Amino acid sequence: MPAPLLLDLTHTAHTTARTGIQRVARRLLTEFTRRGVVTPITFDPFEGLWRALEPWEIAQLASTTVGRKRSARWPWTARWRGRLRKVIGPRPSPRQLSVAPGTAFLEPELFSAATARRHAPLFDLAGGPRVAIFCDAIALKFPELTPAGTVARFPSYLQELARFDAIAAISGESRDTLADYWRWLGLHDAPPVEALPLGIDLPSAADRAATANAPASAVPVVLCVCTLEGRKNHLTLLEASEQLWARGARFELRLIGMANAETGRAALSRIGELQTAGRPLRYDGAVADAVVTAAYRECAFTVYPSLIEGFGLPVLESVAYGKPCICADRGVLGESARGGGCVALPRMEPAPLAEAMERLLNRTDELATLAAAARVRPLKSWSDYTDDMLAWLPTVRRRK
Repeated sequence: MPAPLLLDLTHTAHTTARTGIQRVARRLLTEFTRRGVVTPITFDPFEGLWRALEPWEIAQLASTTVGRKRSARWPWTARWRGRLRKVIGPRPSPRQLSVAPGTAFLEPELFSAATARRHAPLFDLAGGPRVAIFCDAIALKFPELTPAGTVARFPSYLQELARFDAIAAISGESRDTLADYWRWLGLHDAPPVEALPLGIDLPSAADRAATANAPASAVPVVLCVCTLEGRKNHLTLLEASEQLWARGARFELRLIGMANAETGRAALSRIGELQTAGRPLRYDGAVADAVVTAAYRECAFTVYPSLIEGFGLPVLESVAYGKPCICADRGVLGESARGGGCVALPRMEPAPLAEAMERLLNRTDELATLAAAARVRPLKSWSDYTDDMLAWLPTVRRRK
């Protein structure tokens, strides 16, 4: 039996967003719960303590409701209840955490400065390894495409990660980036960084067969699943699509993903312009997982125009459904593409992207070959990822 662990869901348990970090945190909770090893926890800012999640928070994690904002939201009842307990409750509160010896602490979230200041009691409480998951350093590499608040906060976050016993990076690219940054800072006692690539939601055999045997749509659908933000490079996809529509190409472009109010504004504006011009462009915004699954089944192929990723889940999710994906041939995206079923572009710019899309729209033989390659690719599930995590955690030594 694996050692017990604390899983911090301070943000994920209080948001309906379904971006990459929240998806990872939710899948880990599901898999750890199946194995009976996890206590999901949160810092309650109103009661002023770390505690186990309450039933209403567990229910929110299981909800299929999808919000349009990443921010956390606490119901007014939870706020006032926490404040009341803080005032009249005994100290120490019986609601404070009490854990078994050897319990590990896992931080899967991009935590705030306030949460970082509150880590100290958890570090003292957990007798086992204290580990954080690291996604990427895109805020440092592409500050112009990242919200200003994230850019300002990020250097401190990377230094706060050095307080953990070890870091589980979601890809080799992310591992190398973090290790290089710490070396540049001159940190001589930085924790080890291990690359543990993420898993994905694998469709069932029946779902894969139904997708493969589904009749082709009269008008092919090109799908893009990712948050509308600067680095995801939707403007390039929109320009490539407009070039094809202007040449008479028949296809519908379908976009799914929450819009970032700061860095996604230009893409939203261009979407509106193209829709007003009568182009076959559908933007669904943030949707439930079941809608995303159906969209994968119904599309001809996908495009993931992102400039840089820590992992790039939608590339492998597309492949899992036997749908070819056009993406960049760089970093972790290039690694995913080289496994088969993808078209990898050296330059993710409008002209080469339009050429690749036009080829897959017109050459059914090439599309079928790529789809066949996608269907036979071995892919890692969330269960596999959790097994990797549980196998690695006992090898991590406490540093202090």
